[in-house]
Amino acid sequence: MRRHVVAVAVTGGMPTFELAVPCEVFGLDRSDIVDPWYELRLCAAGPGPLLTSGGLQIHTPHTLDDLIEADTVVVPACARAVQTSPPLSLVEAVRKAHELGRRIVSLCTGAYILAAAGVLAGRPATTHWMNAGDFTHRFPEVRFEPAVLYTDDGNVLTSAGTGAAVDLCLHLLRRDHGAAVANEVARRMVVQPHREGGQAQHAPLLVQPENSDDLAPVLQWARDHLDEPLTVSQCAVCASAFRKKPTASRTASLAARSSSATEARTKAVIGGAARPAWVATRLAQFT
Repeated sequence: MRRHVVAVAVTGGMPTFELAVPCEVFGLDRSDIVDPWYELRLCAAGPGPLLTSGGLQIHTPHTLDDLIEADTVVVPACARAVQTSPPLSLVEAVRKAHELGRRIVSLCTGAYILAAAGVLAGRPATTHWMNAGDFTHRFPEVRFEPAVLYTDDGNVLTSAGTGAAVDLCLHLLRRDHGAAVANEVARRMVVQPHREGGQAQHAPLLVQPENSDDLAPVLQWARDHLDEPLTVSQCAVCASAFRKKPTASRTASLAARSSSATEARTKAVIGGAARPAWVATRLAQFT
């Protein structure tokens, strides 16, 4: 049986990690699992030797002509200069490989190359969440998926940022050889064979506006008073106060409701005993 050839496009200044992932998954001889295993070819997109962002020199006899003839073409993440002005020779090679029916894969910002080649037009695709705005601006014809770890549209697949390259490469193994093989390779790599969720969980959380109706102000108030006894009743009063900050016109009515309601709650909570001084102090802050 002929070995499945995986060609990886190598560009100058590319991140080391995204280049290393397909080398780890497809480049190591794992013929004890599946025989024959893949044949990996690093294909230079320019005159060599090429340097990664970490300073590693890539020496390879393979060129873009070899990339076009491969069964699977992988375009890993690339430097910003390559994203904005990709080498025409690489763009044309990816386009040609796609026309020949090769499986085309991008890892992280390698999606810029696929989009420039027209491979992603009308297709679902993703890239690193930090590039989402720029990518959608440059390629509005792509059906961008901002939250997923990877997309699979038949012979065109894309991964989200950095670590999602592992997820997509393991997905390719599952497609080619089944879940058992992908799980075994993941076990040897000491990674999860399949991650739930998407990359949105790793993006920075949006800051809630100050007038938000959620529990953030209450939680912050509670954190500021951890040295004092706190009850559910007090947190409820606090939440009510933050949800509807009193204005001059309704301060009196809010104070009356808060006083009578809290008096009843406090007696219920502490068994009818006199209200502690700290309770009165806290209530005064909200009225």
